[in-house]
Amino acid sequence: MTALSFDEVAVGDELPPLTVTVTRDHLVRYAGASGDFNPIHWNERFAREVGLPDVIAHGMLTMALAGRLLTSWAGDPGAVVEFSSGFTHPVVVPDLDAGATVELTGKVKDKHDEGRTVRVDLAARCGGHKVLGRATATVRLP
Repeated sequence: MTALSFDEVAVGDELPPLTVTVTRDHLVRYAGASGDFNPIHWNERFAREVGLPDVIAHGMLTMALAGRLLTSWAGDPGAVVEFSSGFTHPVVVPDLDAGATVELTGKVKDKHDEGRTVRVDLAARCGGHKVLGRATATVRLP
C-alpha cells in the first residue's frame, strides 16, 4: 500500500468506491471480535420483536467498512487523525448467501496546508438507503 502525498490530492477528488457484501458469518465474527452479542445482530425472532425487519449489522461494523475505504485510499491507517459518523438506517442482513451489499464512497471536501490534512466526506448505502450520516474524516498526508 503506497501512501498518498498531500500534494497529490485536490479538493473534489473522489476515493475509489468500495462494495462489500456483509453476511451473517461476518456478523458472528464481528460479534466475537467486538464483544457485542446483542441479539438484534444474530436472532431473527428477537430482531423482529423489537421492530426491526430482520437481523442487522453492527453500526460500528458499517463504520469500520467506511474506515477500510478511507485507509485503503490514504495508504496508511495511521494517517487518520479523526473519524466520526452517525447511523441513519440499519444494514439489514438477510439469512441468504447473498447477504447485504454495502456501497461506500468518499470525496475530498477540504485541504489544510497547516498540518497537511484533508477532510474527507464518506457515504455508505445499502438497499437504496443511506446508512451513515455526517461521516467525515481528517487525514494527515505526507
